[in-house]
Amino acid sequence: MSLDGSILPVEGMLAAILAAKKLQLCKLFLPYDPMIQNIEIPGLELVYIETLQDVMDVLRGQQLLPFTRPQKMREDIQPVLRNFNQIIVPDFAKRALEIAASEEHFVLMDGPPGCGKSLLAETFQSIIPPLSKEGLLEKISLYQIAGASYHDSSQPPFRHPHHSASHVSVIGGGTSPKPGEVSLAHRGILFLNELGEFSKKTLDMLRQPLENKTVTISRVHSTVTYPANFIFIAVMNPCPCGYFGSSDHYCICTEKQIKTYKNRVSGPILDRFDILLTLQAVNLKEHNFKDIESSDDIKQRVFSARKIQYNRYGKEICNGSVPFEQLIQSSPLTQKQQNDLQQVSSKQGISNRVQIKIIRLARTIADIEGETFISDQDLMDGLSQRQAVRNSGYFS
Repeated sequence: MSLDGSILPVEGMLAAILAAKKLQLCKLFLPYDPMIQNIEIPGLELVYIETLQDVMDVLRGQQLLPFTRPQKMREDIQPVLRNFNQIIVPDFAKRALEIAASEEHFVLMDGPPGCGKSLLAETFQSIIPPLSKEGLLEKISLYQIAGASYHDSSQPPFRHPHHSASHVSVIGGGTSPKPGEVSLAHRGILFLNELGEFSKKTLDMLRQPLENKTVTISRVHSTVTYPANFIFIAVMNPCPCGYFGSSDHYCICTEKQIKTYKNRVSGPILDRFDILLTLQAVNLKEHNFKDIESSDDIKQRVFSARKIQYNRYGKEICNGSVPFEQLIQSSPLTQKQQNDLQQVSSKQGISNRVQIKIIRLARTIADIEGETFISDQDLMDGLSQRQAVRNSGYFS
């Protein structure tokens, strides 16, 4: 509030509005901000004011005239998304990303340079359904708190920090804790290119948001928790030179160099990925360029699969995020399926966390196929999606 009684907008107003809704407040006075458009929250009356006198007038029963100021135009331009019908990659790679988009699973891709890893990750956002109204408000509120530019469209956020970014910028923090990249990617995608080049500290700090879908930042004067529910897409080369396992180029790395490079990503981080995908360069001479499926076709199946699980769980939550107890209660495995999974896990040394991810993947595949229960084939497909890189020998 200025000395003359005028009320000015501040950063983080939308987050305060959402907090007021959770506290079940009925009426909220707030300064008019032309950068926040079309806020309508059921059950919460928003009264826009310019001065302290406006508040007094409303309390006396007088009606304020609606604001008619023109909305400020943003200078940033909406990015144009790539389409899957414009890229040439194996069909199994597109299917893996469709599964990931359907239920918010995490994906790690490896392969030699030029095989399409980064291109797939950047095109992935074109098959993600638009944000709901609630999701859009959460997105804008986080960007306002961080002081970052944003789009008012319902397109999910896509964050792509460079590997030289500090752990504070990725996770969040500072003297006055602000959201980092993991929170700015909330309800969207976090893409880390060259995963092995990120600092070990940054990668280890990713464990909490990947597991709990939130990030907590503690300081002497306060502790802040920000949401961080995103789809994690990571890409890395199989070795320092990038050509280990390639059929077209000779790898010049020693065994020690390859082992050191692999160890940059710890086992606990690898365990948190649902899908491990190995790619190779595509021979364009052998490829048929006709009838390539578009992103819109894939997005429609993704939307249908998400709608099935929203109805199953009674709220906007996916198989990748729902508590495992609720998942297994709604989609129990048969005794034979449990025994088969335990036998495979025992032989291959699969951890309990990975076993749960395999069940989540199987439930996702069943949703895409429109099946009520998890079949034996769905469980096998889920296991194959998880073992894609393991079978290549890269993470053996």
